[in-house]
Amino acid sequence: MNFSSARQYFYQEIQQPDESINLAKAALHIAQEEYPDIDPEEYLNAFDIMATELEKRLPSSRYPLRIIQSINQYLYENLRFSGNNIDYYDPRNSFLNDVIELKTGIPITLSLVYMEVAKRINFPMVGIGMPGHFLIRPDIADIEIFVDAFNGGEVMFTQDCQERLSQIYQQSVTLRPEFLAQVSNKHFLARMLTNLKYIYLKQQNLEKTLSVVERILLLFPDVSLEIRDRGLLYYQLGYFTQAVEDLQNYLHQIPDAEDANIIHQLLIKLGENS
Repeated sequence: MNFSSARQYFYQEIQQPDESINLAKAALHIAQEEYPDIDPEEYLNAFDIMATELEKRLPSSRYPLRIIQSINQYLYENLRFSGNNIDYYDPRNSFLNDVIELKTGIPITLSLVYMEVAKRINFPMVGIGMPGHFLIRPDIADIEIFVDAFNGGEVMFTQDCQERLSQIYQQSVTLRPEFLAQVSNKHFLARMLTNLKYIYLKQQNLEKTLSVVERILLLFPDVSLEIRDRGLLYYQLGYFTQAVEDLQNYLHQIPDAEDANIIHQLLIKLGENS
């Protein structure tokens, strides 16, 4: 595989067992493709410094809600981290180095900042992949306290999550258990990358969209829709041999796909151009 050094570091990190993947390090390797000169260790050290400062502010009684309150005060009042409501689709919201420096981001990157700081004070938290809005919760069995890192560390309970879903989709949505399930580290990274994918698509930046899809497929090599999308991007960028391989693979995996006829027609066209 002929990867850039950033891609190689990302690939090496995600080859470990899921629970051993260092999320912050992997996220910084994602950012390195945009910023080749950054030093991930500098930003990992920033989390160490934050945690050291936070330790001084922790209450003597280590109840979960009290700890969350202390983290919130430190991150959102002292350091002034905030959700970027003004320019939500700025790619910088998805790059961890930018989030640390600019102190603004989207739900999943602010969740990662929160998780990294919490981990360093021995209060581990896990990602919750609720549709439309990423949350976190303490890694404590049977606890149903959720934290919205995008909205100042707002504490939410199950009913609040139900209401938030209905707000997001502007209709009544049934809260299913899987909506509040913990996500794996690989799924966490894939969700970060998927955000970037749609930002670059919206900007019509096909080269960068392709680079994101390639990394999603490093995480999950057999995802049919990503294979299709990579094939379509290859086609639009003029990489016809690679496009044919991916589109044929997609049809082999899902022969009765809704867009199968369109893909067949495109393959015929590519055959004429080869």
